[in-house]
Amino acid sequence: MKKIIVAVGTMRRPKLNAVWEALTVVGPVLDSGAQFDMAAVEVPSGVRHTPLSREEIMAGARRRVEALVRIAHEKNEPWEYFVGLEGGLDVVRDGSTRLVFLENWAYVADTNGRAAFGQSGAVSTPEQLIKPVVDDGVELSEAIDAFARGRGIRDAQGTWGILTRNIITRQDAFRVAVINAFAPFFNRAAYSGDAS
Repeated sequence: MKKIIVAVGTMRRPKLNAVWEALTVVGPVLDSGAQFDMAAVEVPSGVRHTPLSREEIMAGARRRVEALVRIAHEKNEPWEYFVGLEGGLDVVRDGSTRLVFLENWAYVADTNGRAAFGQSGAVSTPEQLIKPVVDDGVELSEAIDAFARGRGIRDAQGTWGILTRNIITRQDAFRVAVINAFAPFFNRAAYSGDAS
C-alpha cells in the first residue's frame, strides 16, 4: 500500500490530533489506495504570538507551510502534503462597536504547488479576554488561563472549549479548518468548474 506523508508545522497535541482526525475523513477521498501518516515539525509562523486580524492568522498558517516546503527541499523529505495551522483573534468594527472573534485557519499545499485555506468558523470573544489580549498585548494562552482560572488550557480544550462549554474544542475547530482546506484537493471537480 502506498504511503502518503503529511507534514504538519507544529508539535502541539490538539493541532496534531485535529490533523489526524481530518485525515481519517479526507484521506480515503484523496487517495483510497494510500495509507496516510504525519510528520510533525515545529516551524515558526512569522506572526505575533496572538494574531489580531484574519489576514495575520492566515499569513501565519501559510508561513508555516512555506517553512515546511523549504525543509522538505533542503532535506529531501518525502512529504506530499504540507499543513500549517494558526489561531488568533479577528478584530473588526461594526459601526462604533469593536467585535472580536476567535478563529482558526489551516493552509494546505501539495508538492504540485496547489494550495488552499480553510477556516474553522468563528466565536465571539468576551471583553474580559479582549482587553488583556488586544489592548494590553497578553498572549491568549495566558489570558485564557487567567480568565478560566486554569493552567495549560491551550493544550487541552483551548479557548474554544472555554467559550463554548466544550461543545467545540480547539481540536474540533482546527479539524474543521483542515477539512475545509483540503476540500479543493479531494473535490477537484467542484473547484475546477467541472462539477455537474
